[in-house]
Amino acid sequence: MAEAVKKPRPEYRNIGLGQIAKYRLPLAGKVSILHRISGLLLFVALPFLLYLLDQSLTSEISFDAFKGFLAHPIVKIITLVLSWAYLHHFCAGIRFLVLDTHVAVNKEGGRQTALAVLVVSLLLTLVVALKLFGAF
Repeated sequence: MAEAVKKPRPEYRNIGLGQIAKYRLPLAGKVSILHRISGLLLFVALPFLLYLLDQSLTSEISFDAFKGFLAHPIVKIITLVLSWAYLHHFCAGIRFLVLDTHVAVNKEGGRQTALAVLVVSLLLTLVVALKLFGAF
């Protein structure tokens, strides 16, 4: 009997750093990664934010100093980024809670809810930016 010709087994490897830019992640995957990034950003900034809150509540003088600190443009941009992180994390968290109830757990539903999270969080961040930079 002739021996069967064996095909080489395929090798599966992890994605390398060079392949990350070429990898096309679906919108739901991007929202998931942004959810993790925003959570990490909020976690890292939490001690500093609590310190600023403590200092602002000490007295009227410290509150005025805090208002002066927030008037700086770079601090406003950092505040805007942290606001986006909070709003995106909140909206994506609600999305994941809805997905846990087995609503919209198909491919199209996942894409639609991910798009809704991005749109809502960016619109809310735009409102915060307008308020922060004095548009109203």
